[in-house]
Amino acid sequence: MSRISPDPVAFIRTNTVLKSTSLVPEVRLHLADTALELWQLTEDELEDRGLPPPFWAFAWAGGQALARYVLDTPEIVRGKTVFDFASGSGLVAIACALAGAERVVANEIDVFAICAIRLNAEANGISDRLVILDHDVLSDPPEGTYDLMLAGDVCYEKPMADLAIPFLRARAKSGVEVLIGDPGRTYLPKSGLEQVSEYRVPVPRDLEDSDLRRTVVWRVGAWET
Repeated sequence: MSRISPDPVAFIRTNTVLKSTSLVPEVRLHLADTALELWQLTEDELEDRGLPPPFWAFAWAGGQALARYVLDTPEIVRGKTVFDFASGSGLVAIACALAGAERVVANEIDVFAICAIRLNAEANGISDRLVILDHDVLSDPPEGTYDLMLAGDVCYEKPMADLAIPFLRARAKSGVEVLIGDPGRTYLPKSGLEQVSEYRVPVPRDLEDSDLRRTVVWRVGAWET
């Protein structure tokens, strides 16, 4: 495993493998072949270079469930404008483009994730149908009108969930349909959600301490009940 290259594209190409995801074989992504090795590599340099963990290098269960749901029910995105919040690898955004969305916006602020999304979009032949929005929408909400907002696995840490859930509820209040994919993370709200679908997602044991995660696609309500 190499040290972190100053060139994110070179780092991604060197330290990942282009392969299909377990639940969504229609999509190929640049993914870490050995989860803990890549995670340790980036953690070793976090303090010196301010790098975030490589969330973009893994197909998390929540994102896989959302992508599977989109591809299985393409009518929810076909001809629509879709916003993929905290896109990570771009898996959900790519699934939306493949399912016939008119416009897909993948939102990320991590430069490595942004480069990974571009490479993954290219690998799946949908670069012309996907736009990357690279600013923090939690502090500066996105402009424009969206029919559907998707968020895969955003409740893994309390600070993130405390910001993301009110943001997503506000979008739901404005009339946007909002779906979250979640494998039972601790900080998922206990109310104000409606189950839409459920999957058993194969996951790396070294990341999730399990080989299979029950993962639910939830519709987000405007208010908690």
